[in-house]
Amino acid sequence: MKRFRVATQSSASFAAMITLIFSAINQEASAQQTQTQQTQTQQTQTQQTQTQQTQTQQAQTQQTRLPRTDLLLYRDPQGQQRRVQTKQDWLHRRQIIIEGMQSVMGPMPGDERRCPLDVRIEEEVECDGYVQQLISYQSEPGSRVPTYLLIPNSVRQAAGKAPAVLCLHPTDNQIGHRVVIDSNAKPNRQYASELAARGYVTIAPSYPLLANYQPDLQDLGWQSGTLKAVWDNIRALDLLQSLPYVDDRGFGCIGHSLGGHNSVYTAIFDDRIQAIVTSCGLDSYLDYYGGDPSRWQPEQGWCQTRYMPRLAEYRGRLAEIPFDFHEMIAALAPRHVLISAPLHDSNFQSDSVDRIVKAARPVFELHGQPERLRVMHPDCGHDFPIEIRTLAYTLFDQVLRDSNIINP
Repeated sequence: MKRFRVATQSSASFAAMITLIFSAINQEASAQQTQTQQTQTQQTQTQQTQTQQTQTQQAQTQQTRLPRTDLLLYRDPQGQQRRVQTKQDWLHRRQIIIEGMQSVMGPMPGDERRCPLDVRIEEEVECDGYVQQLISYQSEPGSRVPTYLLIPNSVRQAAGKAPAVLCLHPTDNQIGHRVVIDSNAKPNRQYASELAARGYVTIAPSYPLLANYQPDLQDLGWQSGTLKAVWDNIRALDLLQSLPYVDDRGFGCIGHSLGGHNSVYTAIFDDRIQAIVTSCGLDSYLDYYGGDPSRWQPEQGWCQTRYMPRLAEYRGRLAEIPFDFHEMIAALAPRHVLISAPLHDSNFQSDSVDRIVKAARPVFELHGQPERLRVMHPDCGHDFPIEIRTLAYTLFDQVLRDSNIINP
């Protein structure tokens, strides 16, 4: 059980240090504010250009949809299909996957959208083995993300650095991201607090349009909640990287359900993530709820505003969606990927996950690391049981603690 108490004098010096760290970060960031304001006009122009590029990519991708089950196939600059023979060849196919994702999610911003993080500590509570901070940070101009930051006592009480994990929460429209730290919430979801108790710095940002985080996606210029979430997660990694007590050579990422596919999407766009754990987060779009057409109506299933509204355009022609999890899992190679697909999950089909892994494994083999892609099938429903979480934590120990940082 957690023990909650008000921070005592013994923790005052560390709290003061944290305040000074964030103050220094914010002061440095403020010096960039003028430059940020100057880039906002450029950002608008860039968004217009990116939208045009996305439309072009979408048209091109629809014309050149390569098989989702044959990932060692790509098109050369002349448009001819070729077999992937080398890692360099694979990068051509990987780029097609990313372009397909952006044709639906919208264009991934560049540094023009980065702004001072302006970290604010809203609340601090001491727990068994770590301190829990409710903070917020500015992920982009006009958008602050509510976030939990958990700091283990091991780095509070001694010099040194700790590994860090991005913890992405499942769907919860009542308490949102709190579910991954609250022992009184739904069981088997508290991976952020469990990892902090094991000595990891963990960060758990809110997902857009759930619970207390309601950004105006349209006003902010986002075409999907999915990519907004990815951007917020990337900025959370920026925050971790700014902390002097975090080992920033590589991060872990873990998530259940919504957090499961959010982990995959984020890791594709940010290779600082070296180990990915996804629980109950995916199957093929072709197999989602057995291909039920009603799931592909606007504001249903994957087509909700907080996910990818453009997917509704593919209702009745799901095979034409320009990316799928076969390709996205392959795009994570050669990093470590652990997929939990319960046998009785009512959301995602375990046999579909097996087909995804079968298609993606040749890409891991191409990189000489087939063992880094693993799938587990616990005998349960839509859940994240302790035996799978233990495997996940062991994976993080092996990759992040034992200096096995990968260069993709």
